[in-house]
Amino acid sequence: MRDESNLPEETDAESEKRSLLEDVEAAVEDGKTYLSAELVYQRTRLAYAINRATDAALFAALGGALALLALVALTVGLVIALAPLITAWGAGLAVTGAWLLLSVILLRMAAARWRKLMEALLAREDREE
Repeated sequence: MRDESNLPEETDAESEKRSLLEDVEAAVEDGKTYLSAELVYQRTRLAYAINRATDAALFAALGGALALLALVALTVGLVIALAPLITAWGAGLAVTGAWLLLSVILLRMAAARWRKLMEALLAREDREE
């Protein structure tokens, strides 16, 4: 049998101190593990978002290109359809004028919305100051 009377006895304060240090070390380790897992998760999430955004941009570009081709076909068709009524030059001018009028209307709408956005953003910055 071992003689335990010669061993120094641990006081309750030393026992609590050691336990507190171990708890702090465990908490630090848990924090490191959590941070590492969070970084891996966010990297994976970012890679997924970039992949999906690339796909969306590609499909949007293809859709825009096809819409442009459709507008060209519509323009040519309108000119051909109107040529017997108002001559080829008249049909070309009428279709071009209609497209220009539509583009001016849309650009004015875009400018108005942009102006409202800028006013809202500038008003918000004034309130923050």
